[in-house]
Amino acid sequence: MWLIVAERPAATARGLFVAGTDTGVGKTLAACALLHGFAGLGLRTVGMKPVAAGAKLRRGAWHNDDVAQLQAASSVEVAARAINPYCFAPPIAPHVAAAEAGAAIRMSTITACYRRLARDTDIVVVEGVGGLLVPLGRRNCAADIPRRLRLPVVLVVGLRLGCLNHALLTVDAMQHRGLEFAGWIANHVDPQMLRRAQNLDALRERLAAPLLGVLRHARDPRPERLSRTLDINTLNARI
Repeated sequence: MWLIVAERPAATARGLFVAGTDTGVGKTLAACALLHGFAGLGLRTVGMKPVAAGAKLRRGAWHNDDVAQLQAASSVEVAARAINPYCFAPPIAPHVAAAEAGAAIRMSTITACYRRLARDTDIVVVEGVGGLLVPLGRRNCAADIPRRLRLPVVLVVGLRLGCLNHALLTVDAMQHRGLEFAGWIANHVDPQMLRRAQNLDALRERLAAPLLGVLRHARDPRPERLSRTLDINTLNARI
């Protein structure tokens, strides 16, 4: 597990938080596409994954695939420990993984790492873990990260059966916590989903933020290509 506790100067970059309607809906893919999109505007970008669960030990360090993808999509090279201060081996709920490791996920550490990333960049894209309300400990959940960092939220909606309820519940939770809803991205995680167009229409009618793009299902999705399908200009003006 990695920990950074040093305090840093106030952040200078803008940022956003990428949340998902559930686990496995494409948060990392969307976050990487956003990083490429902002870089296309000439901005210095870096991705952050404050908490990751599911890693393998390589050369004495924990390796998480999501973190590696965010690093590859960033235009500024930063130490992995700042990008991912909490990394746990088992792919389980983060609060359980932390308890098993004898650790505590501290918002002060996440804040310090975010500020470090923000010093020399223009945009920090922070990816959540699991769904918005997944516990990080006894008192905190994933939603406390954008609340503490004062980041607007981009919601990734995994298009599959049940996505309407999941999306609406997540947005309701965001509003309850006073989080800013900057926009949403639809991701075709289920290529066999019936009535996808009707579900998209229902989401457009009910979500009070712009649809930033629809990520088509692909065997080998390339975030740099998918970034061209996102409305980065609209998002850039909202954060």
